[in-house]
Amino acid sequence: MRSNEITKGVARAPHRSLLYAMGYLPEDLEKPLIAVVNAHNEIIPGHFHLDEIAQAVKLGISAGGGTPVEFPVIGICDGIAMNHSGMKYPLSTRELIADSIEAMAMGHKFDGLVLVGNCDKIVPGMLMGAARLNIPSIYISGGPMLTGDYRGKTLDLIRGSFEAVGAHVNGEISAEELSEIETHSCPTCGSCAGLFTANTMNSLAESLGIALPGNGTIPAPFGRRKQLAKRAGMKIVELVKNNVLPRDIMTIDAFKNAIALDMAIGGSSNTTLHLLAIANEAEVDLTLDHFDEISRNVPNLTKISPAGVHSMHDLDNAGGISAVLNELAKAGLINTDAKTVTGNTIGENIKNANILDPNVIREIDNPYKKEGGIAILRGNLAPDGAVVKQSAVEPEMMQHKGSARIFESEETAYAAILNKQIKAGDVVVIRYEGPKGGPGMREMLSPTAAIAGMGLEKSVALITDGRFSGGTRGPCIGHVSPEASEGGTIGILEEGDIIEIDIKNRVLKVDLSEEEIQARKDKWVQPPSKAKRGTYLSRYSKLVTSASTGAVLER
Repeated sequence: MRSNEITKGVARAPHRSLLYAMGYLPEDLEKPLIAVVNAHNEIIPGHFHLDEIAQAVKLGISAGGGTPVEFPVIGICDGIAMNHSGMKYPLSTRELIADSIEAMAMGHKFDGLVLVGNCDKIVPGMLMGAARLNIPSIYISGGPMLTGDYRGKTLDLIRGSFEAVGAHVNGEISAEELSEIETHSCPTCGSCAGLFTANTMNSLAESLGIALPGNGTIPAPFGRRKQLAKRAGMKIVELVKNNVLPRDIMTIDAFKNAIALDMAIGGSSNTTLHLLAIANEAEVDLTLDHFDEISRNVPNLTKISPAGVHSMHDLDNAGGISAVLNELAKAGLINTDAKTVTGNTIGENIKNANILDPNVIREIDNPYKKEGGIAILRGNLAPDGAVVKQSAVEPEMMQHKGSARIFESEETAYAAILNKQIKAGDVVVIRYEGPKGGPGMREMLSPTAAIAGMGLEKSVALITDGRFSGGTRGPCIGHVSPEASEGGTIGILEEGDIIEIDIKNRVLKVDLSEEEIQARKDKWVQPPSKAKRGTYLSRYSKLVTSASTGAVLER
């Protein structure tokens, strides 16, 4: 065992002495030492209860014949960090989380890892760490929160308080009603109730094979969630004994399965960043082209909020992720031979899973859309690609041509939207918000939610070199690459330029000649960094790569 390096032999007497100081028994050191990597904190509702999940995991590890050893990692709540300078940090902390797991696991020679997380960047950061270290690992999430209810209307964070801001500004609801909606939008702990980035990644962990079935959808308050955590604890000991490694599981076939699931459920556009980053750590050759190729062949089978009215609880009741995967398997759209942490193939895991509610999960021959949830657009405005969650775009906005309204930051765009300076037909352009330019590639949930809340999602498009929350709906195109601060075309756009969006044909372009684009680029001057010298963000901005490659750090 790896842990023998700190527990065996005469030279390790001091090491054992330190472990005994904490109450570990000599018998404990004969068992596999399993790290329980706990992202619990008291600022993220999706993580507030993870101490209970970690405790269940530790009981499972002990029952399975291992010795649990808990240590923490950081986490930022995207919702609380939204729409201010704090949003520069969540994506960049993905790398910090992976690095800290590497440091702790290598410094203490753990035999295996149970990764206990739940929310947006924490999940991929944990999986990146597991893929990089390549020691036996399993991931367990804290589960989604339940939906809220207000006057008979089902609410979640996005379709509740975020969009209510725009409705209030538009005069559609009173300040009192806004207050009631914010009180009822998030009624329990857990990752926010719709298919936003957190729940998308927790679901994709199942299709990657690195998490147990049920990981993505069992609600946070349910006893079944703690049962799953205990099973994860028991299973990691088995993985250690059989030396089953993350890279044995997270192969190119597993990543293709994850993308297929992503397309079928209409998941967050942020998965293009995170799956590419995890694949990079696993040394798997995954590109944006894989997303678009799979999207063209895999139909969209669910309409979970924000694309529709159903919640993650509804998806769980309808058969969960296993039922969706089994429906894809029937059509030959996933590789059923891919290995998983259960010890069985993914095909064996899902073979008995059936659709229990066809209103929530549609069958393969009756999809919501014939194509998957995400589309990759290219053109002179995004030669390296841009990403749109097409499953959340209204049919009339799948093709759009409009006049560019240029904003150099999220704040200025948001103020213009709330001040009703954006009109039907406009294309809002928010630039210098990419991985380097932001730095940190902020999510634009507040502007997009305000547009939707003001009833403009069927007439106004938004493009950015930043990114969007999984809760974004409407014709919102992010990850425009190259970004503005790298000399991308988005950086030389001018007020009034005509932007053409054709999602069906995967086109994003500006109606300018190549000569005019080049002439403007010749005059373009790179602005100074927005990051304060000496800060983590300053270092991050110097190392981070394009969104088209997952915004990973240069090796």
